[in-house]
Amino acid sequence: MLALTRKKGEALILNNNIEVTILEIRGDQVKIGISAPKDVPIYRKEVYLQIENENKAALHADGMEAFKKLAAARPAAKR
Repeated sequence: MLALTRKKGEALILNNNIEVTILEIRGDQVKIGISAPKDVPIYRKEVYLQIENENKAALHADGMEAFKKLAAARPAAKR
């Protein structure tokens, strides 16, 4: 992990097209602004992890059942 020190109003550039700016520092909270192309998804980590967990659960539950039904309904290949 790269650790950098920034002051209010200073910014970082990521991948030549994403800018992260420190907007405000109040106590133990830091408010940041992110400028990125519209096709770059931006999530808070706790939201991203929740989405990831729900996707995994859906894949294992519904995905496996759907796969089993599809495999059972498909005729066997002839050789």
